[in-house]
Amino acid sequence: MFETIIGLEVHVQLNTKTKIFCSCATSFGEAPNTNVCPTCLGLPGALPVLNKEAVKKAISFGSAINAQINQNSIFARKNYFYPDLPKAYQISQFEVPIVGRGSLEIEVNGEKKVIGITRAHLEEDAGKNIHEGEVSKVDLNRACTPLLEIVSEPDMRSADEAVAYLKKLHSIVRFIEISDANMQEGSFRCDANVSIRPKGDSKLYTRVEIKNLNSFKFIAKAIEYEVERQIEAWQDGVYEKEVVQETRLFDTSKGVTRSMRGKEESADYRYFPDPDLLPVYISEELMREGRAIPELPDEKKQRYIQEYGIKEGDAEVLVSSLELCKYFEEMLGFGISPKGATSWLNTELLGKLKGELTLQNCGIDSKLLATLVKRVEESKISGKSGKQILEVLVENKGGDVDELIVSMGLEQVNDDGAIISAIEEVLSANGDKVEEYKSGKDKLFGFFVGQVMKSAKGASPARVNELLKERLG
Repeated sequence: MFETIIGLEVHVQLNTKTKIFCSCATSFGEAPNTNVCPTCLGLPGALPVLNKEAVKKAISFGSAINAQINQNSIFARKNYFYPDLPKAYQISQFEVPIVGRGSLEIEVNGEKKVIGITRAHLEEDAGKNIHEGEVSKVDLNRACTPLLEIVSEPDMRSADEAVAYLKKLHSIVRFIEISDANMQEGSFRCDANVSIRPKGDSKLYTRVEIKNLNSFKFIAKAIEYEVERQIEAWQDGVYEKEVVQETRLFDTSKGVTRSMRGKEESADYRYFPDPDLLPVYISEELMREGRAIPELPDEKKQRYIQEYGIKEGDAEVLVSSLELCKYFEEMLGFGISPKGATSWLNTELLGKLKGELTLQNCGIDSKLLATLVKRVEESKISGKSGKQILEVLVENKGGDVDELIVSMGLEQVNDDGAIISAIEEVLSANGDKVEEYKSGKDKLFGFFVGQVMKSAKGASPARVNELLKERLG
């Protein structure tokens, strides 16, 4: 039996307007090599100037994970050669990062576990290599973009724990609004360090780094494949030969990892303090600004449960994304009940968003859904009618709730006089069944409700039930 050891390095692109050491824009999707200047091109004589906003966002992250924040820190040069790194070194942090030790609590299969975070340091991103047939090109738009590299302790023991940790991290950086964490655009990407050891052994064996994973699904598959590969090598007696310290890539089409290059040790990068950058001193004012972070997902979840009486499972769904939280809180602002908002958002609307349809592109904003819920809570329409209207809204990507109520003939009759009249007619026409009901045949109550609803079309089912019970005693 073997134990899996997993440590993760996550690169989060900070959502500053300009790059970390120059004033070039950080916008995504621009024409190649247009968001560049002498500094990010590494031209002689160009000097870096640290972006204060990047430091502030690093402090915010450190506060979110209850980490030690170093008031004094140093930028270093990490030396290596690669075509997308024009200076032949990356400005990063080594011995004294902005954010020191912290932790995150995750939950897997009902069990909670604390994952240690070793450090989170600021650094610049490299450019991007583009391979087209036999030709390779370099786009340096991304060069010098601010990154926060978050390094975990090797505390995870399964792919499920790794994914739970990453989802929690992803949620935090979005809730404190330091990154859009768009995995498809590379704003949140992960390197996984994976090794195995016999259960009961405390030694750490050779670790393999799987590089640039950018979806939770592929992260899980890559880790699971690599663990199996290493276990098979151990059992076949070829572990030392086949499992070497290296960087591997995950082939998403074949579901396998393959060797990319040998993995360097920190000494190979020849770190030394960058002579072009002064040591960083964080003022008390900047420290206060950075620590003033919005409500975190776990805090928001507990508030929803305690303040609104929402079930834990529903609260977990709501805090699973920043968009859902904002949508839910906007709905409450239109004067509907938390229970109604939760049910219609979590169950009814989200249940209908299939394929490429999302909360952002479905055409139903928080005001529109809140209006629908309000009409149900006012008993202007029934819950069943509300669902019919929602179907039309989703199909048409929007609409007017009140116009649909009229055009679909769904407005409820809330006139007690009309409902009582219908009840009297039904009971008079079914005297024998009334006697049976009064003699103990309670199931006939549903029959009476159905008959009254047919007679008083559009009547409120709840009011029909109340008035029938009164009339039947």
